[in-house]
Amino acid sequence: MGRIYKILTRAEWAEAEATGLFAGSAVDLADGFIHFSTGVQAAETARRYFAGQPDLVVLELEADDLGEALRWEPSRGGDLFPHLYSSLAVSRVLAVTEAPLDADGLPTLGVLA
Repeated sequence: MGRIYKILTRAEWAEAEATGLFAGSAVDLADGFIHFSTGVQAAETARRYFAGQPDLVVLELEADDLGEALRWEPSRGGDLFPHLYSSLAVSRVLAVTEAPLDADGLPTLGVLA
């Protein structure tokens, strides 16, 4: 399936590292699953939900490593988005990248593919 990404605050990630598990951000907990984006979807997710929020990081994961708990479900514009119906083991994260804000207050995600 390829790489997927999770945008979250540095504080949320620090808590996950301390416990070894990420249960989700507030919106994830409310929705009952952890929201992820593909590389193509991540910039719009950042624009819609994270504009103006400092101290963000982006987690990179391999979708296939998450097993059956990862489901691809229709969301924004009918696109299929990856949703994880379990906590995320920190050990599954391949990379953590800083996401500083650009001049327009949008998280800089770099090139995600």
